[in-house]
Amino acid sequence: MVWYLFASFDQCCQGVSSTYNVRVGRRLAGFSQPDSGVIIMFVGPVDNRHSQKSAIYTLPFTAVQITNGFWASYQHTNRTISLAHGFEMLEKAGNFANLRLAADQAKGEFSGYWFADSDVYKWLEAAGWELGRAADGELQEMADQAIALVEQAQQPDGYLNSYYQFAKPGERWTDLDHGHELYCAGHLIQAAIALQRAADDSRLLAVALRFVDHIYKLFGPAQREETCGHSEIEMALVELYRLTNDEKHLELAQLFIDRRGHNKMRVHAGYGAVYQQDHVPVREAKEVAGHAVRQLYLTTGVTDLYMESGEEALRQAMDTLWEDMVQHKLYVTGGVGSRFDGEAFGGPYELPSDTGYCETCAAIASLMWNWRLLLITGQRQYADLFERTLYNGVLGSPGLEGASYLYVNPLQVRNGRYVRASADTGTGEARLRPAWHNCACCPPNVMRLLSSLSHYLATANEEGIQIHQFATANLDVTLHNKSAKLEIETDYPWDGKIKLRFKESPAEPWRLSLRLPEWCRVYGVTLNGAEVAMAVTKNGYLTAVRAWQPGDELQLDLHLEPVFLAPHPRIDVLRGCVALQRGPLIYCFESHDQPDDVDLQDVQVMTSESLTVTAVPHLNGIRSIKVPGQMSTPSWSDSLYKPLAELPQSEITPVQLTAIPYFAWGNRGMHSMRVWLPQA
Repeated sequence: MVWYLFASFDQCCQGVSSTYNVRVGRRLAGFSQPDSGVIIMFVGPVDNRHSQKSAIYTLPFTAVQITNGFWASYQHTNRTISLAHGFEMLEKAGNFANLRLAADQAKGEFSGYWFADSDVYKWLEAAGWELGRAADGELQEMADQAIALVEQAQQPDGYLNSYYQFAKPGERWTDLDHGHELYCAGHLIQAAIALQRAADDSRLLAVALRFVDHIYKLFGPAQREETCGHSEIEMALVELYRLTNDEKHLELAQLFIDRRGHNKMRVHAGYGAVYQQDHVPVREAKEVAGHAVRQLYLTTGVTDLYMESGEEALRQAMDTLWEDMVQHKLYVTGGVGSRFDGEAFGGPYELPSDTGYCETCAAIASLMWNWRLLLITGQRQYADLFERTLYNGVLGSPGLEGASYLYVNPLQVRNGRYVRASADTGTGEARLRPAWHNCACCPPNVMRLLSSLSHYLATANEEGIQIHQFATANLDVTLHNKSAKLEIETDYPWDGKIKLRFKESPAEPWRLSLRLPEWCRVYGVTLNGAEVAMAVTKNGYLTAVRAWQPGDELQLDLHLEPVFLAPHPRIDVLRGCVALQRGPLIYCFESHDQPDDVDLQDVQVMTSESLTVTAVPHLNGIRSIKVPGQMSTPSWSDSLYKPLAELPQSEITPVQLTAIPYFAWGNRGMHSMRVWLPQA
């Protein structure tokens, strides 16, 4: 039985055509309810507690609190440094000024790209999640200023886009293929949902609802049969439906999805319809293709739609696309998108290291998609890819200081020359991680992810609690009308020991499920100091049903041994090479850590020798790995190619190489870097 509590938005949303009711509760067998029969709780970015197709359900936003360790450090930096830095950069870059121009509060010229508003909305989403985690006067003041600008810029009919209001007046909705109006609207919706759910602030939601009413009148049933060239609004509309219970939001999301794939959009700069995923209807798609962020924002929205509609054709298409991505087009870091040209997916096994694009936003889009697939199925493969991408494909973007970001994440940099180092700054500054980018989609995307990270650690269902990602955290979940409180302590990803202390628990038995990572070959489990066996489900989780007692201590010990990875033989550029992994972390070799006379272009690794793990205090306590290798100094000259019979002899010298986690590279200046090295 499902129970609903509806909270009316009548008062907060003056001028909106409808009264919106928010679904904020669900009754599940095994989940407690107050005596009134309703639960009042808001969740994080995804609320699937009413969805037709879900195996596990997201928790209230404050049910999981990261308290210490690796991820607490990142969240602290994000909260205390990154968000203030982002606010400052949005002011300097002109994003806020654009909204003032649209509100007729200032004079000047439009700044930046036509989709600049979206960066403001992503920043506001991050601020919303942070304010939900804990009150912060300075952050609240910044959010208030940004919200006020957005409110003032909105036009009487609900329309809101500073570029078309100021720079292109009279041209609203004339370029859906490339204008990003619906894309920006999607990010506005997500920011509004975050502020409403986490911070109980409905101001931006009122703006978003008026805008969506405007959009529905133009693009709803029997209206203009168009969709946006850049997917994003689809997932936002489904989440708005989950918040408001208004069917028209779900209907509009489906219309936008169904209208894509019919070769009706204008081709973008010669890339073809595939760039915007307009080349084939989504239900018929067989491979991920085109602009990587657009593709994965689309699949995320389609997966959201499936969760609500239950249409199996959508699920089958998503399974096909996911398999294509992970079997043919996925970097070892979890990064996606191998081509600079079109920021696009390449063909099968087209995964170059030095010219690989791997946009940060594409990695975050992959997280979004895999999280939803995990909610649908409960299967480990999606949580595994989430982990790989989070620790490597995403975390390599922000500088350790919290005020600089990579847009592109290659797996090899030659001679300290990063192919994207100055292109994003517009100043020619040869800095690896600029403080901001001309196209600044990635920095606030990282901010909103880190602000909401606790959302992705655990879930629950009628049977019990599932833990998907490991962090030092407190969990407070209500089961069988009683609280189940757990403390998790770990030094993951540096150490594989995860301790779970049961502070409170219902008397009735319930199931605890812990992800057993795909990379883990050896593990052990103890309960109150004694070895115990936990069954491994077909979904890849260690599980036990027990009447857990306050004071119980369960410890999972995942053995973190460095291992060398080999690439698929069809990845031509990687033949004969290996990569190094320890736990969830992919490692790289940066020239800064090697002997002065070592050129990373001339070294090979000895895979049969022992490896040594060492702490590196000056890089936030990361663990480096000492790797025996050899350097082959070539005596090659005069020609780029030679007959095989005339190859010169090379001098072989033993060397001790040092590898650091890929996410930490580039934090000590411009250096050469490689993930894949030839095997000796």
